[in-house]
Amino acid sequence: MRSLRLGFGLLVCVVLVFTVTSCLGTSPAYISTTKTHNVHMIVKMNKGDYWNTVKLGAEAAAKEFNVKLTFKAPDSESDIDEQITMVEESIKQKADVIILAASSYMGLAQVVDQAEYYKIPVISVDAEVGSAKVKTYVGSNGYEAGQKSAERLIELLNGYGEIGIINFTNSTGHQGSSGSIDYGARDANEREMGFLNYAARFPNIEVVQISYTSSDTSDAEQLTRDMLLNHPDLRGIATLNETASQGAGNVIQELGFNQLKMVAFDSSPSMMELLQNGTVQATVIQNPFSNGYLAVKYAVEAAEGIKVPERVDTGTKLIDLENMLWPENQKLLFPFVR
Repeated sequence: MRSLRLGFGLLVCVVLVFTVTSCLGTSPAYISTTKTHNVHMIVKMNKGDYWNTVKLGAEAAAKEFNVKLTFKAPDSESDIDEQITMVEESIKQKADVIILAASSYMGLAQVVDQAEYYKIPVISVDAEVGSAKVKTYVGSNGYEAGQKSAERLIELLNGYGEIGIINFTNSTGHQGSSGSIDYGARDANEREMGFLNYAARFPNIEVVQISYTSSDTSDAEQLTRDMLLNHPDLRGIATLNETASQGAGNVIQELGFNQLKMVAFDSSPSMMELLQNGTVQATVIQNPFSNGYLAVKYAVEAAEGIKVPERVDTGTKLIDLENMLWPENQKLLFPFVR
C-alpha cells in the first residue's frame, strides 16, 4: 500500500500539467490576457477533496488567463443563505464574472437574475441553477452518472437483491423519487433519477430506502448504520456524492460487511484506499480539475463578450480496481489536494 501511495505522489506533478493542457488544448489565441479580469468563484463548500481540486483547476486557469480569482464557499453545502449572501457581496464588489456551484437549484435563481441585472455574467459549474440568465453550465451529466452507478451495482449483485441509496441534499428540502425539482441541488436530483430509472428495468432489484445527508460525514455514517439496521438483507449501497461515499465506506469497513457491494462517487485519496482494500467495488468519478479550469476559461470569454457554449459536459467515468491505474485514468484520479 505504501509503495502504491508513493507511486501516486510521483505522478501528481506530471499529471497536473497534462490535465491543464488536455482540457481543451492550449489557450485560444483570441482570449486576451493583457487585461486582468476580476472573477469570483462561489462553490458549495470550503472543504473536501472535490472542491479543493475544483479550486486547483480554477487557479491554474486564472494564472494562464491573467485572472484575479476570488474563491468563496460556506462551511456547509446546506448553507444556502450564506451562498446567496456571497453572490450579493460579489455583485456589490463589481465582479467581472461570477462562477457559481449552486447548492440549491431554485434557491439561487433570484440572485443570479440580480447579477444579470447588473450586467455581471454568471457561469454555472458542477450544479445547475434555475435561471435562464446563466451563460453556460460546466460539469458532468448527473443523470448519466446515476445510470453508470446503477449499472455497475446491479451487475455486482447479479441482477437481484435489495439496494439502499444515500444521496445528498440541503436543509430546505430534498429530491424525491417523483422527479420534481424543488430547492435542492440539481445534480443530486439528476443522479438519483438516473439510478432509479435504470434500476426499474430489473424486476428482481428493489430500492428499499433512500436517505439524504448534507455535508457532514458523521451524518452519512449514522444514516448508513440506520439503513443496515433497518434492512438486514441489504445486498448493495449506492452513494451519490463524496460525503455520502466517505461516510458509508467508513461504516462498511468498520463493521466488516464484506458481502455488501458498494458503488461510490468521486475520487478522494481515502476513497481510493477503500477501493484498494475491497470495501468499495467501484466509484463514479467526475473531472473537478477540468470543471474549475474550464469555468474560469469561459468566464474570461464571457467577460470579453465572446459567445460561449450553453453546456460543456466534462464527463464521468466509472473506476474500479482493474482500471484505476490505466494511463488514461491517471489524470482524472491524481490531481488531489490533501
